[in-house]
Amino acid sequence: MQPAAAFASLEELVRQIPDGASITVPVDGAGVALAATLALIRRGARGLNLITAPNSGLQADLLIGAGCVAAIETAGVTFGEYGGAPRFVDAVRRGTITVKDTTCPAVFAQLQAAEKGQPFTTLRGILGTDLLANRPDWAVIDNPFLPGDKVVALPAMRADIALFHAPMADAEGNVWIGRRRELLTMAHAAKTTLVTVEEVRDGSFLDDEQLAAGTIPAMYLGAVAEAKRGATPLGLAGRYGVDDGFLRDYVELARSEAGFARMLDRLMGAARAAAE
Repeated sequence: MQPAAAFASLEELVRQIPDGASITVPVDGAGVALAATLALIRRGARGLNLITAPNSGLQADLLIGAGCVAAIETAGVTFGEYGGAPRFVDAVRRGTITVKDTTCPAVFAQLQAAEKGQPFTTLRGILGTDLLANRPDWAVIDNPFLPGDKVVALPAMRADIALFHAPMADAEGNVWIGRRRELLTMAHAAKTTLVTVEEVRDGSFLDDEQLAAGTIPAMYLGAVAEAKRGATPLGLAGRYGVDDGFLRDYVELARSEAGFARMLDRLMGAARAAAE
């Protein structure tokens, strides 16, 4: 059986992300493609429209700090207990990126609408919030089945590309994501999906009852690249943990452009060492 997803090198994979593309990325810890992110920065990507599902931290901050991002639609960019995202905060203050504020339920509802081929979906929880005053692409409409009942209509979120990292692929190009079902939704919703994996195994996951339910079939994937420790310094469940020391240093040092450059060089060096 021929794989529907092409296997590629990391550089070949990121070449499929053109400048100006819209990209959906997952939350930290869900399988962030950091090796591919660094490859995008090395390439000098520009004008990207980043969509976080539903928020982000290091990945978004790196891309923004490196000048790769024109706009971001997000429920938040933060390093949690370590503090704010320094390059994101600086870019917002200077007005160098466009920010579309959203909520976690809105992002997932819009992705699910795209997954199902619907033009839009509806949500109630943001009624009465000032989000509506700042999102002209959202509309308050009447429930057609109950006059006077209001809902918010949200357009389907169909990005050009979904990008994430997963534990493994098989020889047919199927990718195992385990319980991270949001990655499956992202893959269904995007025009194409690019995935980095820790390893490629023989056989087919779809023939294994224990693996099949957590597998994205190759037909939904555009390309797969092997990238060992490809989420580092973020963690990957069941494989390795988060480098807490790096994140603490990053939040402190990346407040300045010079400090950001130092941390980016540190990451680039680690990525080169991992690839050797």
